[in-house]
Amino acid sequence: MVHSISNRKNVPLSFAVFSPGNTRKKLRVLQPQEVILGLFGEYVKPREKVWSGGLVNLLEDLNFSPAAARVALSRVVARRLFTRSKYGKFVYYTISPRLELVHREGRQQTFSIVADPKWHGNWTVVWYSIPERMRFKRARLSRWLSFRGFASLQDGTWITPGDRELDVASLSHSLGLDNHIITFVARLGKSRTPASLVRQIWNLDALQLAYDALAREFAPYARKSSQNRISDRDAFIVRTRAIEMFRRTTSQDPRLPDSLLGMRWKRRDVIGSFNLLYHKLAPAAERYFRLRALPDDKRNT
Repeated sequence: MVHSISNRKNVPLSFAVFSPGNTRKKLRVLQPQEVILGLFGEYVKPREKVWSGGLVNLLEDLNFSPAAARVALSRVVARRLFTRSKYGKFVYYTISPRLELVHREGRQQTFSIVADPKWHGNWTVVWYSIPERMRFKRARLSRWLSFRGFASLQDGTWITPGDRELDVASLSHSLGLDNHIITFVARLGKSRTPASLVRQIWNLDALQLAYDALAREFAPYARKSSQNRISDRDAFIVRTRAIEMFRRTTSQDPRLPDSLLGMRWKRRDVIGSFNLLYHKLAPAAERYFRLRALPDDKRNT
């Protein structure tokens, strides 16, 4: 049995006050635009055309209404992440060059997390002052920093463990913000411990509850016996939800060793279960996606 997913608005993990009872519920709330982009990243090749009606059908499988699905598709196109084309009465979408870059960066962030992160003592601090006329670029920068594990110290100042100078430089250059961003790579003074700093900035209690919820949510599907009897449709739904929930959770993880944080949580178990589920369900999930989104080869010519 695949659990239902609602389309209510998500509350970011870093600011939410979770209780054990509602963490799992909040994590199940998927965002249609993010789901659409994730599906293209997983199953669609560059220049491959995907039928809009098939995408709406797939989002219905994930409990989004047709109206919500169409609105989300329109907004993705408005963000210039899809190229839209029409053949007869059929509308198709292809991946734009901008989305290819987003996918590369997003997959690196999602799938690079490990159970035993390395720690060399460095921190990356980003400070920016961006004028109002460039507010859209400022918003993109903030989204990028948040998704890649940076936490906000205050308005315009972000921090993350490790040396991320090259990543920030690449992004600032692509956004045309080189003259508005200053990046420091530094070490923490002896008056503070890394654990105390992280607890002040990151919501580790919420993150622990999120990992607990993910462990309960996906452990049954990671068992071999469950994988053998799951349908292609259920494999698609479970795998899609797993990717989105895992991505949202790990983007809030400072990615420091458990011993340094003093945490006893289920991060290791969740990473292992997710990697197993992600790979084992991939063939069935892809079959179902292509059956629904590419139902007739003649439409794709």
